[in-house]
Amino acid sequence: MSLYGIEVKTIKGEVQTLEPYRGQVLLIVNTATKCGFAPQFKGLQKLHDIYKDQGLAVLGFPCGQFANQELATDEEVAQSCELNFGVSFPLFAKIDVNGKNAHPLFRLLANEAPGVLGSKAIKWNFTKFLVDRSGKVVKRFAPAEEPEKIESHIRELLGAEVRA
Repeated sequence: MSLYGIEVKTIKGEVQTLEPYRGQVLLIVNTATKCGFAPQFKGLQKLHDIYKDQGLAVLGFPCGQFANQELATDEEVAQSCELNFGVSFPLFAKIDVNGKNAHPLFRLLANEAPGVLGSKAIKWNFTKFLVDRSGKVVKRFAPAEEPEKIESHIRELLGAEVRA
């Protein structure tokens, strides 16, 4: 199945596919508002602000699988992301990224871009996947890798016409 055919649920509960993002560079991140890496929301938002008009979509998928570091409800997650971090990029409903209930999107991402030593498992919150305009998963970034360090990869995929 293509990445674009995978069904996702928005943070407001609406079911859709990733088809609206076809032709864009995607930065897909499993997030958690109570995680020590949560300040990365600001860096993700900055990338979104700088490059959204040039074809970047940052997509956040809250996950509570790692030390239960996500709020209980999607409504609480949305509120926290907006109030505490100024997030305006698309957020989706809470999902699992590992195990038997792993969301199909993260199964695909993990298979296409394995981690260190070929590991398919997502190690922690704020694992980031970069997808090119054709839907190919091109790189996985570790949770500790700050969004600012990913910017050069994004610029490369967006093309030479990018202006920061």
